Amino acid sequence: MTEIMDFIKFSTIPDGEEFAKGLTVDSPEGANMMGTGKQMRWVAVKGWAQDWCIYIHWSWYTYYDVAREGDKVIDKQNIQNLVPCTFDVMARYRY
Repeated sequence: MTEIMDFIKFSTIPDGEEFAKGLTVDSPEGANMMGTGKQMRWVAVKGWAQDWCIYIHWSWYTYYDVAREGDKVIDKQNIQNLVPCTFDVMARYRY
């Protein structure tokens, strides 16, 4: 995702929907979870209370599995690396 998510875009996403996903590297340039350098799969999901979250797991898991069993991304820089967003959207992130 290269566009910056603003609140107008965020508010049009239906509750419970996966709105962004992709592959990244477990490194400072991607989503530095453990620093292994391995490929990881991530999914951004809008919650039911105007909130959202990103889940991440190893790349051999399906997007479906990552969204249900993945680890929650909690580092602000990792979140911005995966889903660039404005301050007001970031404030709705569910840690």
